Parts: sequence; structure tokens; C-alpha cells
Amino acid sequence: MLDSTPTPKAARRGLILINTGPGKGKTTAALGTALRAAGNGMRVLILQFLKGSWHYGELDAAATLNTALEADAGGETGSAPTQHFVIRQLGRGFVKVGGAQTDPEDIRMVEAAWAEAAAAILSGDWDLVVLDEINYAIGYKMLSPEAVAEVLRRKPEMVHVILTGRNAHPLLVELADTVTEMREVKHAYQRGILAQRGIEF
Repeated sequence: MLDSTPTPKAARRGLILINTGPGKGKTTAALGTALRAAGNGMRVLILQFLKGSWHYGELDAAATLNTALEADAGGETGSAPTQHFVIRQLGRGFVKVGGAQTDPEDIRMVEAAWAEAAAAILSGDWDLVVLDEINYAIGYKMLSPEAVAEVLRRKPEMVHVILTGRNAHPLLVELADTVTEMREVKHAYQRGILAQRGIEF
């Protein structure tokens, strides 16, 4: 009897993962993977393409985690933390999109964010790069999916990349190794419950 189990292309290699869909939890799932990676000694960079105007709890968690990782590595007290888990907000928060409403400054910031992201992916300095909300930037026509795909095709073999946001572009879905679609069943906001600190931000 023949074994129909697919032969793996490689035992270990960097993966491209996409968290998309209309449901809550795309960034949260990426952060969970990032936390797992950091716990396994991997260097993690999270670039948030549109966030920037609010202070999110994960920023404080990242600073705390870096301090703990430095202490675990035998770093001296008072020295600059070793950056194993970095989150950078590269946007201004909510953006207006569509025709004349799209602010040129938001487009400039997305382009600068992508330049930083591409350089980080190709450098090989990070084991995991999370491109948070990049699918929105692509969907809003602020960033070319072809440009993103071209960099992902050239990434170092062991670099993992996660892309988040609704409406992932078909080109990137085809390129990805794993795609997860979050589906909303119900949401507290529909019952008038506001976003809760520590759960949504």
C-alpha cells in the first residue's frame, strides 16, 4: 500500500502566516505567536502599520518582557535592555481612505513603514516579523501587494512573517503557508459594551 502523506518540502523553514477575516483576534493571535517565539529565544519585531495614536497594553508588556529576557541572559542591572521583543507603532491611528479623503501624510507613513518592514525582513536580524494591519494598508490602496510579495519571496529561509488585517489580498493568500480566517459570531460592542482595557487594548 502506498503512503499518500505529503512529503514535507523542508523539515524547518520560515513560514508566511496570514490572520484575516471579519472577526476579532487577528492581532491578538499574532501577539500570542510572537510571545511563544520570544519564549523560545527568538528575536521578534512587530511593526504596526496604522496604529500610533493610542497607548496599547502590549507596548508595556513588550518593555517588561525585554527586561525579563535581559535578566535571564545575565544582563547587568541598569544596562540597556536587549531587544528581543520589539513593537513599533508606525501610523497615526485611524485613517481616512478613498479618493480625495486619503491623507497624503498617511500614505507617506505607510510607505515609510513598508521600507522599514522590508529592510527588517531581508536583514535576517529578526526570527519573526509581524506586519500588523498591513492587509488594511494594502486594501486601502496605500501599499502594493506585488511589492510585499516580492520581498516575501526573497526573505531569508528561516525568517517567519505574519501579516494581519481583514481582506487579505489573494496574491498574498496564495503565497502564504498558513492562512487563518477569523469569523465573528457575536461581539460585545453589539450590545453597547465598550472596548475593555486589557482585553481589546
